[in-house]
Amino acid sequence: MFLQKLVDSINAIAAVYAFDILPDGSFSEIRLLRINKLYAAILPFVNPNAPEFVPDTPYSLYFRDVNFESFCYKCASKNELLYSCANAHGSWIQGMYLPLDSGKPDTVYCCYVCKHTDEPETDSIGNRSSTVSSSVLNISADLHRTMDFTQAMTNTAKNLKEICSSEFCAVFPVDKNEEKCTLINENGEDIQYLNKLSESMRRTPYETAVAWENDLAGSDCLILDDLSIIKERDEKWYNSLCEFGIKSIVFYSVRFQQKLVGFIWAANFDTENMMRIKETLELTTFFIGAVIANHQLLERLESMSVSDRLTGVKNRNAMDCFINAFSSGACALPETMGIVYADLNGLKTVNDNEGHEAGDKMLKDAVALLKHAFADNDIYRMGGDEFVILCPNITEDILESQTAKLRILMDKTENISFAIGTGVFGGEYDIEHSMKVADERMYEDKKEYYRLHPEKNRRNS
Repeated sequence: MFLQKLVDSINAIAAVYAFDILPDGSFSEIRLLRINKLYAAILPFVNPNAPEFVPDTPYSLYFRDVNFESFCYKCASKNELLYSCANAHGSWIQGMYLPLDSGKPDTVYCCYVCKHTDEPETDSIGNRSSTVSSSVLNISADLHRTMDFTQAMTNTAKNLKEICSSEFCAVFPVDKNEEKCTLINENGEDIQYLNKLSESMRRTPYETAVAWENDLAGSDCLILDDLSIIKERDEKWYNSLCEFGIKSIVFYSVRFQQKLVGFIWAANFDTENMMRIKETLELTTFFIGAVIANHQLLERLESMSVSDRLTGVKNRNAMDCFINAFSSGACALPETMGIVYADLNGLKTVNDNEGHEAGDKMLKDAVALLKHAFADNDIYRMGGDEFVILCPNITEDILESQTAKLRILMDKTENISFAIGTGVFGGEYDIEHSMKVADERMYEDKKEYYRLHPEKNRRNS
């Protein structure tokens, strides 16, 4: 009765947990003794299949979180008041763990009080020990000491390795929009290690990142000196860890505005300092997440400024920058420049008769042919149905061979054909004049196409 009155008197989500200290010093499974109304209200959201609450039943019937269990065990068995702030289950969770006297020699109680918020409360998360605060400030300073993203992450990995006293530490930025990820450790970006790690699980690097997010099961981290939890959740990952000689792991998700942007991973760490490590990393990830998200945003903006969003090839702006570098004298002209103008025939007719979705597909199919024929050169979409391929230091024979390859591909592909104008220019050539020559040759080719196919000439229509 006292325990129920206690949790009911708390104006926040509250519960009392219990477990037994066994003769060998280990702990029994945690039991959920009492909950208040606010706690009962969130259970269906945490676990839609949770049974109706019954006092003194295993808490695992309602949810599982290994980090919560570690805090609960430490709080009650060592009679310590603990605090945590975690970005988990879709929100920031501030939790307070208070040891209670059970009146029984082998049974201990922990009162857990928590608060959910959409955004972190800086006053609360900043109220940490001087050691933790100093570590977080050092990492934050290193993150902003350089404009080079890879170097900033390299410095961070080096700092985190020292904080965790681990054999290996890395940051894994993940871009969900582009479905790509990388690995940065104290020596810089290490794609080879990432590929080796992923291949050990028979996954691509991005598939590995997706699996890791699932392995966290809604939590923000796994801090384990026993890998049995990972074996239960992801046997492929467990076998990979064993293969790499990993016995303990700190594994944190890095989020920005609740969106996953990466992971932190420290292997074979100092297990005696698990709580200090957790406190440091749960704050550090907040700053790292902001830096990664900002870098990904800038990459997308840069890509948009030079890439055609529909087809993925470079856009007119990118070509103008390339040409201007030569015209202004900023860059020396190549000995030769091959230029190909390729104008997609019949796009307007497809757009008018079948709709713009069909026209977009036609453009993507057309670009696939251009990439196949001119694989080693930059392709630019000038706008609409017009493409330019620039081929520095190419011979006439090679350009003719590539152009012939494009014509063969066109003959084998239904509804895709280009009007093509080409030229290889050398000596004292003017690049802008050379492009006009190739453009004029393309228009001559287009006239011949519409002479043979008058029904596709939109001007006749």
